[in-house]
Amino acid sequence: LTPSLPRQTSRITMAMRRAARAVYIAGQGQVPVTRNAGATLSDMGATAIDAALVDAGMEKDQPTGLFVGNMMSGILSQQQHLGPYIAYAAGLGFIESSTVEACCGAGGAALRAGYMAIASGLHDTVLVTGVEAMTHAENDAVTRALATASHWRTEGSAGMTFISLNAGLMERYMEKYSVEHRQFAPYPMAAHKNASTNPNAVFQNKGLTTEAFEAAPMLTTPVQLFDACPTCDGAATVVLTANKDAARRGDGSVIRIAGSGAATDVLPVRERANPLHLTAVALSTEQALWQAELSRDDLDIFELHDAYGIMACLSLESAGFTPAGTGLDYAAAGNIDLTGATPIATFGGLKARGHPVGATGVYQAAETFLQLTRNAGLNQVEGASTALVQNIGGAGSSVFTHALVRE
Repeated sequence: LTPSLPRQTSRITMAMRRAARAVYIAGQGQVPVTRNAGATLSDMGATAIDAALVDAGMEKDQPTGLFVGNMMSGILSQQQHLGPYIAYAAGLGFIESSTVEACCGAGGAALRAGYMAIASGLHDTVLVTGVEAMTHAENDAVTRALATASHWRTEGSAGMTFISLNAGLMERYMEKYSVEHRQFAPYPMAAHKNASTNPNAVFQNKGLTTEAFEAAPMLTTPVQLFDACPTCDGAATVVLTANKDAARRGDGSVIRIAGSGAATDVLPVRERANPLHLTAVALSTEQALWQAELSRDDLDIFELHDAYGIMACLSLESAGFTPAGTGLDYAAAGNIDLTGATPIATFGGLKARGHPVGATGVYQAAETFLQLTRNAGLNQVEGASTALVQNIGGAGSSVFTHALVRE
């Protein structure tokens, strides 16, 4: 049975606490997202870690923990135990290491684990790495592996995939609010535009028009090709530290994780009281903003989880940036563009940068760090000082939200 929402919300709200000490991002590293089927977990992970440590100006003996976000390495690569696997490949010695799994939200979950390790005082400096290799496997194997993030007994084993689950949400939304498929176009169009100037994006220099969006092949009605993110490989790393001086950039600024929220929704989508309201998005957003002492009006960026256009729309609505049923109009008005009220997918998002599943949440954090340090190049949101970064597991079942501020 679906839990009583008021009772559950009250319990989660009462459990909110602010961090015992400040947590900063000292550096980031990314490997270009690829679909070339030659990338390995160890090479990608080690490369991202090396780049992040160089960016942070740190040596390999300074971090004392490694938290790895991943979903499918055991299924697709027959390699579990990625903590020591990546630590060994990166030459990190005998530090604490572990893997964090929350399907598509694994990167965000790993970021929260690293954040808590620093905030609690157990560690002073840690690495958070997200890594995923998918393109070496057959498409059917990848589809089936992704479906393990659903409620297998009632969804995955019944032939449902994440395309069909999102198609169900999209169809329900179109019927409830009397909208047409073409009205979802602004979401992937904005993502593709931003990815065109991101050197790490899988879809560079591949703009998207409304006509191309509407003419794309049908995947599962009403989801067409450009409604969905691509299968990709990739890895990204951020360095977290309690040392403010070590995190200080050349201009004297620091980037602090000012809030960290996490929540869970009912796993079987059809058993939710209102599938078009992402409860875990709403709750984790409130937690992160409360901890950071920020309002939505204070935010310069909302780096959301746009695996599907419908998920981006529902995230904006459920997080409280626009009322239910207005997400398409909100996007069409230019609010989600780099110069809009709520920029999203600033480097292309999951849709066009790519979605190497377990790595995505760390890519989001790394990209937002570039935004707040004013190193985003052609993708820079002018004057960005605050951001919300949100990574979703499944169809909104696990959500990890972090508020980042420039100080």
